[in-house]
Amino acid sequence: MSLSSPFTPARIAIFDLDHTLIPIDSDYEWGQFLCRIGAVDKVSFEERNNEFFAQYQTGCLDPYVYLEFSLESLASFSSVQLRTMRDQFMQEVINPVLLPTAKKLLAQHQNDLVVIITATHRFVTEPIAQAFGVEHLIAAQPEITPDGRLTGKFIGTPTYGIGKVEHLNNWLEDRKMTLTRFEKSYFYSDSHNDLPLLKLVSNPVATNPNPQLTKYAQLNSWPILKIFND
Repeated sequence: MSLSSPFTPARIAIFDLDHTLIPIDSDYEWGQFLCRIGAVDKVSFEERNNEFFAQYQTGCLDPYVYLEFSLESLASFSSVQLRTMRDQFMQEVINPVLLPTAKKLLAQHQNDLVVIITATHRFVTEPIAQAFGVEHLIAAQPEITPDGRLTGKFIGTPTYGIGKVEHLNNWLEDRKMTLTRFEKSYFYSDSHNDLPLLKLVSNPVATNPNPQLTKYAQLNSWPILKIFND
């Protein structure tokens, strides 16, 4: 829905991305892809990438440190090189995991305001949202020079944990809306790291949930949705 539209849907459907709409972690896989094509030092980068991924899974990730690590690896590339690498990543890694079950879930909310919110930064996730046909994406924002290069830094705060609540509220405020003005608000997520936002919406849905979120959803009688066989 464009901002100029006089019509505002009665419901909002918010989706996490990694392991929610796609059965992989796009951030981690982007790092692995950079190692595979020789864009970064494979040994040192892969070791740190695995460490950060383990921290994310246990809920002890420092998102500021991780974003700095993730983005600084891209600062030496031109805008043309970055786009070429990202196009290859989409073709080889992402397109094969844009599964019909996820598209069907999104289609159930075709009359709602649909938003993807993800801790993975915008450079990686923007084409993924576009591939799903989702206009609205809330993600960590890399700092970009006028000629399209990434500086290796990011703007604002990470879209992680409680940060997703902050970013969503700011995004809605910019559009003169609040979460409570919707008759129903949905948030689909796989991770206990998203509990701050899951607890805020009227209809939380644990989607392909990890063990921590599965336990919390069962204790609170939240619906549990499995759309992947991973």
